[in-house]
Amino acid sequence: MTRKMVLVPGGTTTIGSDRFYPEERPVRTVTVSDVHWDAHPVTNAEFARFVEETGHVTVPEIAPDPADFPGADPALLVPGSQVFTQTAGPVHLGDWTQWWRWQPGASWRAPEGPGSSWEDIADHPVVHVGWEDATAYAAWVGKDLPYEDEWEYAARGGLVGRDFAWGDELSPGGAVLANTFRGPFPWRSEDPDGFDRTSPVGSYPANGYGLHDMIGNVWEWTRTRWTPTRAAEEPAPCCGGSARPMLETDRMVTKGGSHLCSPDYCQRYRPAARQGQGVRDSTSHVGFRCVSRS
Repeated sequence: MTRKMVLVPGGTTTIGSDRFYPEERPVRTVTVSDVHWDAHPVTNAEFARFVEETGHVTVPEIAPDPADFPGADPALLVPGSQVFTQTAGPVHLGDWTQWWRWQPGASWRAPEGPGSSWEDIADHPVVHVGWEDATAYAAWVGKDLPYEDEWEYAARGGLVGRDFAWGDELSPGGAVLANTFRGPFPWRSEDPDGFDRTSPVGSYPANGYGLHDMIGNVWEWTRTRWTPTRAAEEPAPCCGGSARPMLETDRMVTKGGSHLCSPDYCQRYRPAARQGQGVRDSTSHVGFRCVSRS
């Protein structure tokens, strides 16, 4: 299987930010080599072909191992995933459990749980995939996942030191340039395009390198282990050159923000933004895209 890729020429630039969240600091200079990128995140249809040809079973489709969750209620140790659910009205934004629910049966096949189907949103980014699911897909297509520095360099589209992938305003002239949460979070979506969750890939303008959805839509897995600041980064996991195997407690860096990022709550729809995601923690707003360094 092949997909046309976009060459992002290497170079030297600054990444990180000292104007928003502590984990984005410090601003530093990096040099990145040439990397070919998928122009958009992997879609449901593309992931379905992978599963059909390989028989791959994703993390949310496997019951959690009780040994990894001592003391947990056995009734909760069933296949499933975290699904965003709008609240009935305004809530305190310090408690994320009010808008996230553990949904048995939720997976890439059924993004909102039983009764939903990926086929209804075949051109949307695949979600409910763990890190190992993303790396398995990447290996199948003969590609890889990006490292954090590569991802941020590419997301900036050739701009240096700007807050967003297109400049310093979220909506210059009122333009909607990415799938982020519009309206009072988390209880009322006012998205002008009707995308209350994910959107079809490529629905918004590409950045300066021709890459779509680097900001918003879904968070994207990288090959970089999570650290609380940018000052000291750890080696990549075993599949990327480190001798240490992956553990249930390991966290990887995800980038780009998602359709849930909002000025009211999570201002992480920026190239410098980053979060740590457990390797087997799947949700309805985390996906991935692939790169090739050859």
